[in-house]
Amino acid sequence: MHTSISSLFPNIDLSSNPFFLIAGPCVVEDEKMVEVIGNRVASICNALEIPYIFKASYRKANRTSGSSFTGIGDELALQTIQALGKQLNIPTLTDVHAATEAGMAAQYVDVLQIPAFLCRQTDLLLAAAKTGKTVNVKKGQFVSGQSMKFAVEKIQHAGNPNVWLTERGNSFGYQDLIVDYRNIPWMKAHGVPVIMDCTHSLQQPNQTSGVTGGNPELIETIAKAAIATGADGLFIETHPDPAKAKSDGANMLQLDLLEPLLEKLLKIRKAI
Repeated sequence: MHTSISSLFPNIDLSSNPFFLIAGPCVVEDEKMVEVIGNRVASICNALEIPYIFKASYRKANRTSGSSFTGIGDELALQTIQALGKQLNIPTLTDVHAATEAGMAAQYVDVLQIPAFLCRQTDLLLAAAKTGKTVNVKKGQFVSGQSMKFAVEKIQHAGNPNVWLTERGNSFGYQDLIVDYRNIPWMKAHGVPVIMDCTHSLQQPNQTSGVTGGNPELIETIAKAAIATGADGLFIETHPDPAKAKSDGANMLQLDLLEPLLEKLLKIRKAI
């Protein structure tokens, strides 16, 4: 695996690992939910020997409706993510939405993630790069895999070689997304690890209700195709009860379905 991945798992031999997993709730809803999800996913990944990175946004800045839940407070949420990472001895990831947030978030997590809508924000990319943390840039819904080379170059030219790219679909009309799997090899050609976001790629944004919709029944399809086309990692938002999740519940994977899905994906990667 790429050195930027290996550095996060110093005690794991990654030479035989088929892919790594980034998974967790969309946002920190409360400390208990983080612990429940993190412990369950870590247990599954330990049993299946899949390197695991816990993810959760400490604050949701990009909400459709102004009345939507955004978080429990930045510092408390970041402390909650950090505490779980230390408890389970696993790397952690969170989103940053502005250049002024990068340094703060970097004190608590191992990977800083750039949301898709912000993948061209130069000041944000440079601020994240300068923290020295691994930077995962989600490909914008309006950008091709080839064009993501510019995001990679911005981060690398700032002196940080640890950059990843994540595919999460392209806008298809006003209220849907479609995944073009050519983007996985196109982005791998930039010499960085490439991840498939199996849940956000199934969003149905811009609903008149003010709540984003989704097609979670297709998560397995998206994940299988990603493994078959060479993705280095998978990004999956999961929750014990997606219907009650405070953010992006419409496209989350129910936590009980994660283990059988990963077992199928391991078989696919082994077969190819």
